[in-house]
Amino acid sequence: MPQPPTSLLTPAEVSARSGLAVSALHFYERRGLIASTRTAGNQRRYARDVLRRLAFIQAAQCVGVPLAEIASALASLPEGRTPNASDWARLSQRWKADLDARIATLTRLRDDLSGCVMCGCLSLQKCKLYNPDDQYAKQHPDGNLLLEPQEE
Repeated sequence: MPQPPTSLLTPAEVSARSGLAVSALHFYERRGLIASTRTAGNQRRYARDVLRRLAFIQAAQCVGVPLAEIASALASLPEGRTPNASDWARLSQRWKADLDARIATLTRLRDDLSGCVMCGCLSLQKCKLYNPDDQYAKQHPDGNLLLEPQEE
């Protein structure tokens, strides 16, 4: 259903209200995350509900959700409608396990970073992170001390 012209926002207005650059709006539009209509003069106009979609996108990106997953989540909404609070609760559940895994990995990286020299190389030039032929790599071909949980 077409919206009355007064309910449409210019890219500059959406940019000012969302805090995003106009180029970001165009990028999200190219990726199918948001949509615009065109005036008779071929200028973009956005429905006001695009602000909620942009807030959803920004919140998801803040926790590290890739744009492809955000696009999939938005596409799963009936008739491409704008997400509401219950949509956020449902969709964000899909991302919790991945977020928990990334938090655990980052925590291990942080906690084990000073112990990186445990592989015995004592050198970043020979480290498993940079050189797969180091001694640790020969003994543990699938292992990485920084990315795998260590036995207590």
